[in-house]
Amino acid sequence: MTSAQAAASLGWERPRVSHIESGRHGVSGERVRHLAAHYSARDTAYVDALAKMADDHTKGWWTAYKDVLPPTMLDISEMEHHAVYLQSMQMLAVPGLLQTPDYARSIFVNGSCQLSPNLIEQHIEHRMARRRVLSGTNPTPFTAVVHEAGLRMRYGSRDIVRSQLRHLLEVQDNPSVTIRVVPFDIDAFHGYAQSLLHVGGPVPQLDTIQIDNAYSIDFLSADLQLAQCRALIERASAAALTPAQSNDFIHKVIQEL
Repeated sequence: MTSAQAAASLGWERPRVSHIESGRHGVSGERVRHLAAHYSARDTAYVDALAKMADDHTKGWWTAYKDVLPPTMLDISEMEHHAVYLQSMQMLAVPGLLQTPDYARSIFVNGSCQLSPNLIEQHIEHRMARRRVLSGTNPTPFTAVVHEAGLRMRYGSRDIVRSQLRHLLEVQDNPSVTIRVVPFDIDAFHGYAQSLLHVGGPVPQLDTIQIDNAYSIDFLSADLQLAQCRALIERASAAALTPAQSNDFIHKVIQEL
C-alpha cells in the first residue's frame, strides 16, 4: 500500500502519513491498529506492542535533560525505561548502568569529546538517574558481560576503581542484576572487541542494539543486525564465568589493584 492509499483509508492528507512513517509526528494506538489492518499486518503481538507504545503519553524523567544532553542520550534512557530486559557486553569499562559517580566522571573527563566541567556533571547526574530501572517494584532484568580488561582499566585512581568494583559486588545482591566476567585466559571469540547494549523490547521486532563509537552512538534494529549482535552476546556469555565465579574473580581483582 502506498502512502497515498494509506492516507485515503484514514481520511488524511498524504504528508501526514509520510510524517508518521518517518517518526516526525505521533499517532494514537487506534490509528496504529487501523494502519496495520490496511497494511495487512498479521503479527498481533507486534501490532499490540506498537499500539501500546503509541498510547503511552507519559512524560519521562529524561526530558528534563532535553536542552542539555544530546538526543541520543535521551533515547537510551527512554529505551531502557521501556525495556523488557537489558543485556550489556563491555570490553574496556564497567557498563554505564553499574558505574559509580567517580568512575563515570573519570570516563567523561578522559573521553574523546572534550566537555565542560558543568556538562560532565550533567552527564553523570543523568547516568546515575538511569540506574532507577534496576530498582523499584518492577526492576528490569539486566545481564552484564564484562571483560577482565574492563575491570582492571584504571579510570582515575586505584581507589576509584576499587570503589567501583566493590559497587559491582554490592549490585550482585540485586536479584534483577547478573554480572559475568570474561577473564584474560579465555580464547578470543569472533567479535570479542565489540561493546554494546541490547535493549529487549516487548516483542523481538522492537529490540534495539546500542553501540558506542569513538565520536558517536549508533542504534541498530535491522533483523540481520539484531541476529548478529544476539549471536555475539551468546558467544560472550558462553566464554564468561558463572555469576558466582565472577563474584570471586572481582574480589581477586580488588585485592590485586
